[in-house]
Formats: sequence, C-alpha cells, structure tokens
Amino acid sequence: MRTLIRFLTLGGLFMALVFPTGSALAAPPDGGNQEELQELFGAVKDLPAGIRVVRDLPYGPDPRQRFDVYAPTEAHDAPVIVMVHGGAWRFGDKNNGRVVENKVARWVSRGFVFISVNYRMLPDADPRLQAEDVARALATAQSQAASWGGNSSRFILMGHSAGAHLVALLSADPQRAYASGASPWLGSILLDSAALDVAKVMTRPHLGLYDRAFGTDRDFWKELSPVQHLNPIGPPVLAVCSTQRRDDPCAAARDFSAKLRALGRSASVLEKDLSHGEINAFLGEDLPYTEAVEAFLRTLGPGVATLLPPPSHAAR
Repeated sequence: MRTLIRFLTLGGLFMALVFPTGSALAAPPDGGNQEELQELFGAVKDLPAGIRVVRDLPYGPDPRQRFDVYAPTEAHDAPVIVMVHGGAWRFGDKNNGRVVENKVARWVSRGFVFISVNYRMLPDADPRLQAEDVARALATAQSQAASWGGNSSRFILMGHSAGAHLVALLSADPQRAYASGASPWLGSILLDSAALDVAKVMTRPHLGLYDRAFGTDRDFWKELSPVQHLNPIGPPVLAVCSTQRRDDPCAAARDFSAKLRALGRSASVLEKDLSHGEINAFLGEDLPYTEAVEAFLRTLGPGVATLLPPPSHAAR
C-alpha cells in the first residue's frame, strides 16, 4: 500500500509537470477522463459502518463548488474538520481515498464530522479564486453544520499540498474568509505546502506547476503569498512538512510559523520523514504521526480533546 502511494504521488507530480495547459489529463473534464483518474488515484471505497455520507452539497453555482459530508449517525454538537485536497491547483478530487479514508476512519468514528471540499481548478480559476471557493465552502458548511450534528463554532481547516496553500492564505489573514461569510474557526492544519512564500518560490529554481499557478506577475505572487498577509488575530496553525523533499518545505513552514509567533499567534511545525503523498495518506493511521497531529488538536478546546483517543505510541 505504501509503495502504491509513493507511485501515485510521483505520477501526480509527473502529470502536473508534463501535460500542458488545457490537457485532458492535466485538468480532466467531467466524464471519462475524470473517472479514469479517480480510479488511478483511488476513489473512496472503504468506510467504517455507522457513518452517514451526504455527497455533492453545493456552496456555489459551479459544478466544482461542492463538498461531501461524513458524519456519525448520532452526531451532536460535534467538531467539524474541513479538508481541502491538493493537486497542483489543477486536478484532484474530494472523493480521493487518500484524502478521505484514514481520516474518516480515525475521527468520524470517534464523533467528528468530516467535510471534503472540491473547488474550481486551473485554468478556469486561479489560486485567488480557489481560496475564495474554500472560504465560501467553509461559510456554507458552518451555516448548515447543525443539520449533520456539527457545531458551527468548532470548525478546523485542513489542507494538503495546493489545498494547504489555500488554507494557509485564509489562516494567515482570516478576513479573506470572513469576507465570504465565514465565522472564526478553531485551528488550521497545513499538510506539506512549500508555497507559503510564493514570491520566494518564484524567484528560485522551481517546478513548472508553480508557473502555471502563479504566472509572472510579481504583485500576484505577493497577493498569493500567505507570509505576506499575516494578521495578528487568527487561528492556531500547525504546519506539517516532509523532510524528504528537495525543495525543503520545512524551511518555508518554519519561517511562516516564526512570523506568526512574532505577531503573538500560536503556530508550530511538525517535521516528518514521510513523502509528500504519505503526509496526506497516512494521517489517520495508528501512527506516532497521527498522534502528533492530535496533540495539536487537543489544544483547540475540550470539545475536540474529549473525542480523541489517548496516545498509544512513544512521542517522536
């Protein structure tokens, strides 16, 4: 299984780098190619019993502006995790098994509500519009939380890769989210984004996927750099990063967190000897990694902490 995840991660990076703008595989349309990619990258298949699933709830008029809800059948006043998938701002899906399965099995089974979000993709929507989509999804989910047994004041944002960048933008300055109708949330978890300072990324050797996302306008780079928009008031942030990547996302995570702390914000970094894909896929497995993330979750209040299992692994 872990070998397969490494293969799929490399395959995703290959697609993002090789296929040009407009390619059916780089940005698959609805229909056959999307279905083939879903099979390749593993749609959700295995979920524990006793979980209510509500799919494709709209938060906007575009077909991509949808989210899925996974909730305990008897949920009441539950904390809610909102997950934003990655995919180089060009592809990916809320129904990807690596995005959903382990996290749902770990946390929904213990009383959390889990929401997986789709958003508009390049080339139709740039990362600025994608961040607005995530904010709108958050606002809509907060307004509807009680209908799934969730508590609108106990939301947690989580994102992987490109999704982590979008979550970082909203977390650096929550006013971006509030402008779309969202309310404050408890905390944010960034799963391995190197794009916390886009301007710095773009002025150094970098992967081609960043050119397609951020172009050549330096003002646009700054606008989409979370580190350039730090508000002293905002949620606690945990930045998880892979120590295996050559582009050193941990350096970006440390810099971002240090700047947040300098403003009086709560921010920490979790460095893991895992690949980029494993940072996402293994979260929720019974591992020290999951428990380290749960240590952060415990700091977000008793309504979250009381649902988490006791640590069973030695801290590392």
